[in-house]
Amino acid sequence: MTDPLPSWRDGAARQSIEAFVTAAATEGGPGFIAPAERIAVFDNDGTLWSEQPLYFQFLFALDRVHALAPTQPDWTTRDPFKSLLAEGPAAVAKLGMEDLLAVMNATHSGMSTDAFGDIVRAWLSSARHPHTGKRFDTMIFAPMVELIRYLEGHGFRVFIVSGGGQEFLRAWVERTYGIPPERVIGSYAGLEYGAQDGQPVVMKTAQVGLVDDHAGKPVGIQRFIGRRPAFAFGNSDGDFEMLEWTTSAPGPRFAGLLHHTDGAREFAYDRNASIGKLDRALDAAPARGWTVVDMARDWRVVYAPD
Repeated sequence: MTDPLPSWRDGAARQSIEAFVTAAATEGGPGFIAPAERIAVFDNDGTLWSEQPLYFQFLFALDRVHALAPTQPDWTTRDPFKSLLAEGPAAVAKLGMEDLLAVMNATHSGMSTDAFGDIVRAWLSSARHPHTGKRFDTMIFAPMVELIRYLEGHGFRVFIVSGGGQEFLRAWVERTYGIPPERVIGSYAGLEYGAQDGQPVVMKTAQVGLVDDHAGKPVGIQRFIGRRPAFAFGNSDGDFEMLEWTTSAPGPRFAGLLHHTDGAREFAYDRNASIGKLDRALDAAPARGWTVVDMARDWRVVYAPD
């Protein structure tokens, strides 16, 4: 039979995944999960694709600041835009929440959802990662895409639950991961129905709706799915509450953490990272029975072929 997880090395992490999924689909067994309850949720940044040196959506926002600057002459003298235009990614890393929201509002609102999706897809088709030179949408993790297909093959419905923007993700995840946009839960701002050039549109507005990180993840799951997941996978302390929410319910449950240990093929970081910090969840994993995947040890391949 064809190996469904060819990018995974044999080891404790793979074995725990396979044992759980096989048991979940074995009717009459102790680990059986009814089909309607086979819900799997995955974080995106750092779990399905890379997230260093900044979340890729922040790099998108920075490029949008540069693209929009000619129409906003006051940005050359007004922070945070002045700093972004002068310093680039280094300035993004120093932004506080108030300034970050100002940048996201300026670059992500005031347009229709269709127009925004077109802008995101155009950026992904041409933008390049500052370290690898690869297109951002080629920096997805082959083992995780295989895991998604493996779960689907055993009757799981797979959702993305990300701190990234919901409309940003919906613009490309179906093409890249095969996950439809209705199964994407992310941070979101306001939406407003209206008309533009005589055509009905849904416009993106600046009001904050949900920050889908930390405690926001279980809230988003409940609001949009309405069932507690049986399987959850993340990579950072921002996913702690999602893993806790998943595994604190009765019945068979699985939680996985991707530990970025591979500085040669990707990036190595955990406790002291400013992006994707993994500290509290890493310490809690053994006692809670969460599976930790060591990227350097457990994966034969990191990125899917271009």
